[in-house]
Amino acid sequence: MNDRFRRVSTRPLRPGPSFGRGPVLRFLPIAESGRPRQDKTMEPADLLDVILAARPPLASGEAVPAVGDHGSAATRLSIEDPETPADLLSSVAAATFAAAQIAAADLVAPAARTPVTVSRMGASAWFHGTLRPLGWLPGNPWSPLSGGIRTADGWIRTHANAPAHRIAMLDALGLAHDTTRARLEARLAQLDSIEAEDRIVGFGGAAARLQTRTEWEHSAPGQAIAAEPLIAWDSTGFPALRQGAPDPEQPLRGVRVLDLTRVIAGPVATRTLALLGADVLRIDPPDWSEPALESEMLWGKRTARLDLRHRVDRERFLNLLAEADILVHGYRADALERLGFGERERARIRPGLTEVALNAYGWSGPWRGRRGFDSIVQFSTGVAAIPAGETAPVSLPVQALDHATGMLAATAALRAWAQSVHHGEGVRARLSLAKTASLLDSRIGTDPLTIVTQSPAPTTRIEHTSWGLAQRLAWPASTASIRVDSEHPARALGADAPRWARR
Repeated sequence: MNDRFRRVSTRPLRPGPSFGRGPVLRFLPIAESGRPRQDKTMEPADLLDVILAARPPLASGEAVPAVGDHGSAATRLSIEDPETPADLLSSVAAATFAAAQIAAADLVAPAARTPVTVSRMGASAWFHGTLRPLGWLPGNPWSPLSGGIRTADGWIRTHANAPAHRIAMLDALGLAHDTTRARLEARLAQLDSIEAEDRIVGFGGAAARLQTRTEWEHSAPGQAIAAEPLIAWDSTGFPALRQGAPDPEQPLRGVRVLDLTRVIAGPVATRTLALLGADVLRIDPPDWSEPALESEMLWGKRTARLDLRHRVDRERFLNLLAEADILVHGYRADALERLGFGERERARIRPGLTEVALNAYGWSGPWRGRRGFDSIVQFSTGVAAIPAGETAPVSLPVQALDHATGMLAATAALRAWAQSVHHGEGVRARLSLAKTASLLDSRIGTDPLTIVTQSPAPTTRIEHTSWGLAQRLAWPASTASIRVDSEHPARALGADAPRWARR
């Protein structure tokens, strides 16, 4: 049994975005000896220093001086609510929001060392959800066939929320498409974890057997992730089109962001860019939907549908790409190549394009093309664990890898765009959930992992979403002059035409 975590309180969190004062789920890290680990708990400023150190290089190999060369993050970061209970997850939330806020401030004034203030409670609440529906609920995104299930020799995490992944898993296991949870559990109990994982992944599904941190670190995928940077940068090799000075209130106003992302990290990143003023246009295929997540993730964006298998829609996509300033995509390493929009083709269509890409398992190892989601990666990397005295694995109480990676991707997009604006160079950035997991797990200290279920009051503005009226939490970070907000309501996927707004 993996005993890295000892359960301190087991009262369940209330699901969804509607939470106020309520129960808290807490885990205490346990060392291999059975005693609590003695490494120091990381504060937001410590984590922020790590994030700011992952900055893009200039073509000459020198680092951009605008970010991270001004001493410790402690000189720029203030915590608005230091009385809020501190733990790893709230520190990660605060640090990732601070990083994005600093990147936005440095885009406007590179040499100003603008200070930022972050609410620890507010950042933690955003990891849980921004939406406060008025008289309706967005639904449950989880399929009954998704979750941790016991195998003949351990545990496996299944992911069946998307119909294609559910069908792939059931086909791999020889089960009917209307299989119940009980039948799935009985079938997996007949298989070893490795065999079950290999079958599901081999059929194009998403699953992960439960591994300890040590097992992950000694595996080939784990070693590949360990060698990758938190944010991998490289130059496009083309000069970027020079832009005018960023708007001091909304630094991305007028910037066109082509959004090819899905659940959840990528949409978090592009939502952040939209709230900073970008014209974010999300493109989805005709048959894709995220009914329980759209109201949360589509705030500030426009959305359209294109079928890239059809000539007319491919031409429309080419035109969008040719006029884009930033591309954010969550495709696996070779997926865009297979669609005919590989790196060379993108460079031909739009030289100097700023790009941010994120995936599950990194960009260099044997799992670079493997499907994965937050809950899956937690099982693979040892973040999920069986608490001492318990019999079943427990994951983090929110999709923390998704949200942290999404905020890191937004930071990367802002830094890369600053490179374009201030240095005239196109830059690409790559991130992964598994690398974010290593950042988080390696800094677990002696304090319990806690998601504080106290939430700030939402703003008074009423948002007319496609599903009903709602309110939003205010952005949890601030700097002088910058406004991070949008009056564009969340609308259903495909609500807009596939064209850019007029600048």
